[in-house]
Amino acid sequence: MHANNIISFSRLPTDQSWLRHCGGGMDRMVVVEPNPRKGLTSKVIDFVEKLIVEFTYDSSRPGRHQYYLSGNFAPVTDEIPPTTDLFVKGHLPDCLNGEFVMVGSNPKFTPVPGYHWFDGDGMVHGLRIKDGKATYVSRYVKTSRLKQEEYFGGAKFMKIGDLKGLFGLLMVSMQLLREKLKVLDVSYGTGTDVLKVLDDGDLQTLGMLDYDKRLTHSFTAHPKVDPFTGEMFTFGYSHTPPYITYRVISEDGFLQDPVPITISEPIIMHDFAISENYAIFMDLPLCFRPKEMVKENKLIFTFDAMRKARFGVLPRYAKDDLLIRWFELPNCFIFHNANAWEEEDEVVLVTCRLENPDLDMVSGSVKEKLENMRFNMKTGLASQKKLSVPAVDFPRVNESYTGRKSAVHVIDAKTMSADPVAVVEVPHRVPYGFHAFFVTEVVSQPLLLV
Repeated sequence: MHANNIISFSRLPTDQSWLRHCGGGMDRMVVVEPNPRKGLTSKVIDFVEKLIVEFTYDSSRPGRHQYYLSGNFAPVTDEIPPTTDLFVKGHLPDCLNGEFVMVGSNPKFTPVPGYHWFDGDGMVHGLRIKDGKATYVSRYVKTSRLKQEEYFGGAKFMKIGDLKGLFGLLMVSMQLLREKLKVLDVSYGTGTDVLKVLDDGDLQTLGMLDYDKRLTHSFTAHPKVDPFTGEMFTFGYSHTPPYITYRVISEDGFLQDPVPITISEPIIMHDFAISENYAIFMDLPLCFRPKEMVKENKLIFTFDAMRKARFGVLPRYAKDDLLIRWFELPNCFIFHNANAWEEEDEVVLVTCRLENPDLDMVSGSVKEKLENMRFNMKTGLASQKKLSVPAVDFPRVNESYTGRKSAVHVIDAKTMSADPVAVVEVPHRVPYGFHAFFVTEVVSQPLLLV
């Protein structure tokens, strides 16, 4: 998701360029110290909310929210400090020095009452590998929301899982009431949280980046860093206009002026892409429709099967969206892209295409297919070609080739040895998660994730 939403965890590049994108150093960091308020007002709102849950929440429905609180979706109850010298079966290569980190949804407090997998507090699991040894750690991202719920000792913020039917409308009212009466402090609602990987593998939340208050919208979990220019490209989406806002961050960490991208209605846009000369935006029909939520008892995010998928190609340094070229393809949704590049008159996007998504589903059996999409800037035509039969998501490429064409080697895994090089036994169950990557150790430089 995005900062200012339920889970905010994106990242900066893992080489020394992180320092430049942080605006030159830690002096730009905002320390998150929210000021929520207990008292009679808070108790009255809690009482009203309990009545709403009792009389309007449809508890007879199958346990959709319970599905994401059970099995290996279930949250773990405690943070785990660095646990060293884990048992390793096999041999960890000497060249493998760094930390594998994964963020997942891990609610600290029992939801009241709806819940969706995207709702939990962000917990980061880390596996530090150095000199053939492994250390495990897990820490919450110390967001403003988490700190405030720790202050109250329970869940207080509205969640995606609440936003269905009339009940959803009433829960929105409870959230707005808590904000208006200063029970909750939403002053830290915009920004991106920064974590530091310590030498022993521990993970420390340093604060929040708002780029000297120039960041006033959400921040994608998938910013792109051009490996040749050192610039970062990012965007945010919103349920109020402008629905998409594009930004460029210079190599030295300055956030350039916003570029609003005009689309017809608010949508979920989780990822985008860059090529050498363009930024690619996706106007896909997973729409924010509160009226349908109430009238048709749907989740507030509804997939419109009648709308085509639109892809906007904009020159990377455009100051407005007047030069954007929109291309249409058959209806779909996309959570994650692999990469994009240019070939003569075409902009090529490799992506994970999903048909008929349902965020309200219980099974979690989504079936993305890896596809090659081409947008011809000369003819205005678009095409797509399936690249995989099995489901594919969370693609990764060598970031030295972000926005550029690279060779792809396909290896038949059946010809490899059935025995892994190494198996590390971690002392803790790790729930299903979202984004993950390996942070390579950089001598004499701290490592940051946001």
